[in-house]
Amino acid sequence: MGNLAIFVLIILLQSLMCNVYCSCLNQSLSENILEDSFSFPSDFLFGTASSAYQYEGAFLTEGKGLNNWDIFTHEYPGKIRDENNGDMAVDQYHRFMEDIQLMTSLGVNSYRFSISWSRVLPRGRFGSINYSGITYYNRLIDALISRGIKPFVTLNHLDYPQELEYRFQSWLSPEMQKDFLYLTNICFKHFGDRVKLWTTLNEPNNQIILSHLKGTFPPSRCSLPYGNCSQGNSETEPFIAAHNAILAHAKAVQLYRTKYKEEQKGIIGIVVQTSWFEPISDSTADKAAAERAQAFYSNWILDPVIYGKYPKEMVNILGSALPRFSKKEVEYLKESQSDFVGINHYTSYFIQDCLLSSCNIGFGASKVEGYALKLDRKGNLTIGELTDVNWQHIHPEGFRKMLNYLKDRYHNIPMFITENGFGDLQKPETTVKELLNDAKRIQYMSGYLDALQSAMRDGANVKGYFAWSLLDNFEWLYGYKLRFGLYHVDPVTLKRTPKRSASWYRNYIGENIRRRYD
Repeated sequence: MGNLAIFVLIILLQSLMCNVYCSCLNQSLSENILEDSFSFPSDFLFGTASSAYQYEGAFLTEGKGLNNWDIFTHEYPGKIRDENNGDMAVDQYHRFMEDIQLMTSLGVNSYRFSISWSRVLPRGRFGSINYSGITYYNRLIDALISRGIKPFVTLNHLDYPQELEYRFQSWLSPEMQKDFLYLTNICFKHFGDRVKLWTTLNEPNNQIILSHLKGTFPPSRCSLPYGNCSQGNSETEPFIAAHNAILAHAKAVQLYRTKYKEEQKGIIGIVVQTSWFEPISDSTADKAAAERAQAFYSNWILDPVIYGKYPKEMVNILGSALPRFSKKEVEYLKESQSDFVGINHYTSYFIQDCLLSSCNIGFGASKVEGYALKLDRKGNLTIGELTDVNWQHIHPEGFRKMLNYLKDRYHNIPMFITENGFGDLQKPETTVKELLNDAKRIQYMSGYLDALQSAMRDGANVKGYFAWSLLDNFEWLYGYKLRFGLYHVDPVTLKRTPKRSASWYRNYIGENIRRRYD
């Protein structure tokens, strides 16, 4: 080849390389500009979340009745890691003004809390209204609004009057639908003139798995091999309880729509617990198993709430063990669609098929869980970063995938991230200084909020984000040993002390509010 030809070839190759490089550079610059230019909508809510039993304390104060968690923690203290209970919790009942000041300092514009059913109705519909409870919530709601913080109210977050368990076994009976409707009517009537954001039930999917399949939560109903309980049937009762919860939700939505919405102009939805389920391989069987895992978890509740029917995977596997909605109930569900869904999200899992393949016994592998084994690793590869909390794995990409999955499956229904946060498992040697220097929580929240932004750029219709939680609190079976708070709470004095994450969240909210107006 002559020198001239070689020279021409070199020029052509340089031109080609430049085009490829410039194209990649321009794409990278475009992505960075897109990343930098992202801003949350002007009406986006940044908040913190809580629940009545975990926060309020004030056990039997001013007319409050006994609830299921009162009985459970008092009769079986050994089931709680530190043998403690929510009698005092973080005493928000008496300290809510102090806590609202903390919220104000964070710059949040909404606070998610729940109604203590037994504080408003100590014996359900079998007793009188406790107006001291009504007064408490009115004071809390008014104080929030006076500081520019929107109340985001969950009508039921795991706790209910023990009277309802004694009378008809709570969620195992259709009578529970009547009691829940009675509660919701009272709440809409007394608080709905100021509360514009309602959710009916908090993650009934997870609650029922723990209370009626594994039996680790009250009323501790289960059967072998799923759990060791003195009563219950893990292969039927979870689906009966969920069926009643779904219909109770629909009736509450219908009540709000027909009696209150026109005047009060609020919106109402339901909260489900979600996890991302990643197929452990590219096999058709494992991909189908991942879809079954979703069907038997969040879709178990969301499909009936939105489409009026259970997921086909559940119908095919469970057969007659799965209750059926009557034609009238199907229409009722379709007419009572939620305005939005609340999404609680913390973790991801690998999923291995156990329907068509041999599979080790484990979490998710059974028929009532969809024959989908949940794992935190495949070989030496873990699903994100594992933590001291055996169920929480740091995997922000799973959050993005989960939101896109929900977007596609449910026609981009509006979503609020009603819970997301990181738990520090306190060990005997853990110092307060270490708890306050919570770099891992900052890493977690930063990663998950980045994933949220990515999902919103993908088109997910997300309207708000609530960090779990404002304060360290009573974390169910973990007691006070698992700490999710942005503020540390001293177990003796109940003094609130900001952690590094509180400053980080304050700065994050401030930067993103400013960005809206730049």
